[in-house]
Amino acid sequence: MMIIDDEPQMRKLIRMFLEKEGYTVVEATDGIHALSLIAKAAPQLLIVDVMMPYMDGFTFAREIKRTSTIPLIFLSAKGEEWDKIQGLKLGGDDYIVKPFLPGELLARIESVLRRSYLTKPAADSLKVGPLLIDNSAHTVLLNGKPLSLTLKEFGMLYILAKNKGRVYSREQLLHIVWGEDHQSSERTVDTHIKTLRLKMGTDGERIETVWGIGYKFEV
Repeated sequence: MMIIDDEPQMRKLIRMFLEKEGYTVVEATDGIHALSLIAKAAPQLLIVDVMMPYMDGFTFAREIKRTSTIPLIFLSAKGEEWDKIQGLKLGGDDYIVKPFLPGELLARIESVLRRSYLTKPAADSLKVGPLLIDNSAHTVLLNGKPLSLTLKEFGMLYILAKNKGRVYSREQLLHIVWGEDHQSSERTVDTHIKTLRLKMGTDGERIETVWGIGYKFEV
């Protein structure tokens, strides 16, 4: 998750609260700084202040939405209806007016994450390289042979294979596969990836580690 705000105290407060809730947080001081960090940080959500120097939140939203579908929540002291409408038209998934309660921010974040990552309908079957994945039956064929996977292994393989080439952070995989109320650590993802690779044999190499970020699937 990335917080983009020119006020250090605001960034610190939001970061402390979200880290207490188990989120990994990256800070950026303005839109330009955020654009330079996005590729490496691979955030699952952007929390963006509207009024910032160098590149304000609305301009940043225009830029990032050209190339990315990362969900975005605006924060602003400007609570006029026009500002809210403008933010939503630019691709914002929510608009929160300052000051706000931490609990409200968390509820809005969880709602946006749920809409963005957990409620998208999945196709019944998927053919990627040597894999044939039946989502409705929760079965996998690898080179024509059945692959016995746990529920979590299946979930991770399906997400990575369906979005081949896209890098998912450990935090993203936790929220998508384990659910928003998970109590697991990111190390759990590494353990499941390890066993998944072992079960896939030489094809396990298709699940590539992107150091410092997470994992991706390559055909």
